[in-house]
Amino acid sequence: MIAYFNCFSGISGDMLLGALVDAGVPLEELKRRLSCLPVRGYELKASKVKRAGIVATKVDVVLKRSAVSRQPSAKKWKDIEKIIITSTLAKEIKQKGLSIFKRLFEAEAKVHGREIQDIHLHELGAVDCIVDIFGTLIGLDILGIDAVYSSPVNVGSGNVKTEHGLLPVPAPATVQLLKGVPVYSADILFELTTPTGAVLISSLAKRFSSIPEMKILKTGTGAGNKDFKGQPNALTMIVGEQSAVSGRGVLQYAPTIAEEIMIIETNIDDMNPQAYEYVMEKLFKEGALDVFLTQIIMKKGRPGIKLSVLCNEKEKEELIDIILNETTSIGVRFYKAERKILRREIKSVKTKYGRVDIKILHFGDKRQKKSVEYEDCKRIAKKYNLPLLEVMKALGQ
Repeated sequence: MIAYFNCFSGISGDMLLGALVDAGVPLEELKRRLSCLPVRGYELKASKVKRAGIVATKVDVVLKRSAVSRQPSAKKWKDIEKIIITSTLAKEIKQKGLSIFKRLFEAEAKVHGREIQDIHLHELGAVDCIVDIFGTLIGLDILGIDAVYSSPVNVGSGNVKTEHGLLPVPAPATVQLLKGVPVYSADILFELTTPTGAVLISSLAKRFSSIPEMKILKTGTGAGNKDFKGQPNALTMIVGEQSAVSGRGVLQYAPTIAEEIMIIETNIDDMNPQAYEYVMEKLFKEGALDVFLTQIIMKKGRPGIKLSVLCNEKEKEELIDIILNETTSIGVRFYKAERKILRREIKSVKTKYGRVDIKILHFGDKRQKKSVEYEDCKRIAKKYNLPLLEVMKALGQ
C-alpha cells in the first residue's frame, strides 16, 4: 500500500492526523496506541468541518488546564528522548520517531545558533508535537502504508508570530527541514507549512512529484485551522496500490514499482583507489540507493573512474557535499531518471544455522524470487567456521 499527500495548502501535524482519520484510521485505536507513550493530560478530538466548501476532518490535541500546572514549562531533547525510549511503542515506530524529533531539534538549534541540548519546546507545543508525530507514524502503520509520496509543498507567505518575535514565512526552521524538497509559495499570507509538517513529510516521503500510478482504494482530507476563501485549507491523502493493466484489459497488482530518482556522477583520475571504499560507505550511510564505479578513459588517454550515485532528490545536496569533500572531484553532474523495481520484503526464517533474513521479490502473477541476505551468510560462515560458498549453497543461494 502507498500513500500520496497533496500539499497544495501546505502541511501540518494536525492536517496529517485529520487526513489519516478521514482515510479510515479509527480514532479510538489511535488513542489506544498513543497511550503507549508516557504523555498524559491531553485529549484527542476529531470533528467534521468545511474548508472553502470541502468537507474535511479536523483533529485537535486539547491540553487539559490541570495538566499544564503540574508539568514543567518546557521540554528539551533529553526529555523527549526519554519519553520515546521509555514508551511501549513498537521498536520501528520508536526509531522513526527518535530520528524525526532529532531532525526537528537540530534544525531549531542551527537556526538559533545553539546546541541541540539547549533547545526546548514549550509545554503546549511539546505535547502537541509528540502526539502529531507519533500519531502520524501510528496512523500510517494502521493503514498498512509501505511507502509515502508527496506533491511539492506550498509553504505560504507573509509573517508568523513566534516567541522570538515576527518571523518570515516559511519560518527558518521549516526552511532547514525542507532542504532538498521542491517547494513553492502561493498568494496566501499565512504559514501553510509548519516545522512539524515539514519534518514529517521530508522524513517520510520517498519522492516529491505528481501522483504516482496507482489503483485508488481510499482517500482522506485533513483540515487546517483557518478557512480561506477560494482555496481549501486542507491536506489530501490518497491511499492505494500501484497497478498495471494486463493484455486482457484487467487491472492487476503491478509486478514493479515505478519511481523517479536522481543520478549524481563525477569523473576522477587523481585519487588513491583505497579511498573509494570509505567514500562509498559514507554515501550509503547518508541515504544513497546505490553507489558504483565504472572504469573510463579520460582525455589524453588517462585511465579514470566514474563515480555514480543513485538517490532520492531530498538526499541529493548532502550526497554531493560528501563527494566534493571526500574525493578529489572539483564538480559533479546530476539529472533525474526513472526506474522500475520489483516489489520486495524481508522475512526472518528459521534454518539449521538459526534465524536468517530472506529477501523476497514479488512478481505480478504471484511468482517470487528468494535470496538470503549476504551479511547473514557471512555471519554464519564465521560463527561455524564454514566456507562461505558452502553456507550460501545450504541456504539455497
